[in-house]
Amino acid sequence: MLNRYPLWKYLLILLVFIVGVLYALPNLYPKDPAIQISAANSGASVGDSEMARVDQILEQAGIAVTSSESANGTGLVRLKNDSQQSAARDVVSKALGQGYTVALNLADSTPQWLQSIGAKPMNLGLDLRGGVHFLLEVDMDAAIDQRLDVNASAMREALRGEGIRYRNNTTGDNTIRFTFANAEDRSQARTLLSRQYNEFTFSNSDDGGPTLVMTLTEQAVNDIQDYAINQNLTTLRNRVNELGVSEPIVQRQGPNRIVVELPGVQDTAEAKRIVGATANLEFRLEASDSTSPDQQQAFEFRNDAGRKAALERDVIITGDRVSSASTSFDDSGRPQVNINLDGPGGSSMNRATRANIGRNMAVLYIEHKTRTRTVTRDGEQVEERIPYTERGIISLATIQSALGNQFRITGLDSPTEARELSLLLRSGSLAAPIYFAQERTIGPSLGQQNIDRGVMSVIVGLILVLAFMIVRYKGFGLIANIALAVNLTLLIAAMSILGATLTLPGIAGIVLTLGMAVDANVLVFERIREEMRSRSIQQAIHTGYERAFTAILDANITTLLVAIILFSIGTGPVKGFAVTLSLGILTSVFTGVMVSRALTNLVVGGKSLKKLWI
Repeated sequence: MLNRYPLWKYLLILLVFIVGVLYALPNLYPKDPAIQISAANSGASVGDSEMARVDQILEQAGIAVTSSESANGTGLVRLKNDSQQSAARDVVSKALGQGYTVALNLADSTPQWLQSIGAKPMNLGLDLRGGVHFLLEVDMDAAIDQRLDVNASAMREALRGEGIRYRNNTTGDNTIRFTFANAEDRSQARTLLSRQYNEFTFSNSDDGGPTLVMTLTEQAVNDIQDYAINQNLTTLRNRVNELGVSEPIVQRQGPNRIVVELPGVQDTAEAKRIVGATANLEFRLEASDSTSPDQQQAFEFRNDAGRKAALERDVIITGDRVSSASTSFDDSGRPQVNINLDGPGGSSMNRATRANIGRNMAVLYIEHKTRTRTVTRDGEQVEERIPYTERGIISLATIQSALGNQFRITGLDSPTEARELSLLLRSGSLAAPIYFAQERTIGPSLGQQNIDRGVMSVIVGLILVLAFMIVRYKGFGLIANIALAVNLTLLIAAMSILGATLTLPGIAGIVLTLGMAVDANVLVFERIREEMRSRSIQQAIHTGYERAFTAILDANITTLLVAIILFSIGTGPVKGFAVTLSLGILTSVFTGVMVSRALTNLVVGGKSLKKLWI
């Protein structure tokens, strides 16, 4: 019989709709402003007694609390007003002291029965939820200098291994210079090093004695700079993941800049400190009496500026050999960082310590910073950024036995310093220093304003489309409107299930999807009106849906291809628009063809009609 679906199709459509409603429901429950309390010591936990104390502290401070709870050793306090979040954190942090960490949070308010089936709301982008936007600039000159220092250290070790003596060694201006006692030693060194370092061009100089000059090739410089950008991207992504930010954006912009967007982050100072930290570690032996003056450097201790120690220039390993790091406390209750090295790092550490038992080994903490000053250029005052590097010893201990892949770092001032150091070591060290070229904070109030405007645009667009379809197609317009509502529900559910991030361009994609969703019905209805001129009503309905399907499919495939291209080559907001558009196309084809047809079949299918309200 014409215009009748089998029962399984009706059940399938009903099942899809029910699932869509269930997974779209969490978006009706916005996240609550909250503060999260955790113990600074990994062995401690936050229990009911601590939460009762926190409630009392907030009550005395006049801060309204919705609820408080503790689970898995962590406390969570939900607040009634998001404007009181920062005040609540400061009050609780001051009252509890350094033994606890208090952070801002947004607590999920989805009912437990929805969480039990894995339903969760959509993630909101930076422009809707608020957060921070950083534009970071990578210091390419420092990346090259660091590579030169590493190569120079390896070259010195190679020369000593072959018994080739040199008098002086300097780096700078993309070159490494070795000065020898005679031309014969220089010739031997050139033969040895040229076989191992093909990224350099070699030349001889007699300025100040027989000197071997090694200059990086242009291709090598470009490779180092590309590596610095890519390695920094990887490291920053790891650090952002450590911060626990949902749907962050870390991407390259131009030849030497990186954009970092952290939606929902409200503690911008902590985010800036973690993201922008360029700390690294170097493990060096303390200089002995036999170490020549040109092969040692003196450094102050970080926690005791008046104390110094002379270290060898050669580096045993650096922080990039750390595979994992965690914090704990020693027998005296002082913070320490437990280190695990990768295979090559463990071998280097074992080789160096096995041959130097009884000597002291230092852990050198290196941090790249900048200071700004205002200068006058061409009659205008501009800010000039001056980079500098701070180096300080955090530990100097005697090697009691050969070390391997596991050991610990002591001498840290506070648990906070230990946590930050372990985080930086876990996420990796930066291949080159980065500086903040731009910082922008988007407050939650602005994000809420964007949400309100976006929702209003969807509502206005939906009302206009609904009104047009009713006026133009009457009863069939009502069927199209019902299918449109189902489409919007399924689109929101699909974005929630996939964990997609909703941004302002994404809302624009939803509005566009509303118009495209009824386009399929317009094609079908116009085809039915044409077929009614030569066929019966039931045959016209059947033929209209059958013959319009090809046109609907072709139109949506071409749009889907464009959306896929936008997603593959676009970044940030463009991807958000592409994701929403792609999902909207898929749901609109389903509702425009199957749901609309099912409703039509239920209303007029199999009936003897003399007139059709279309």
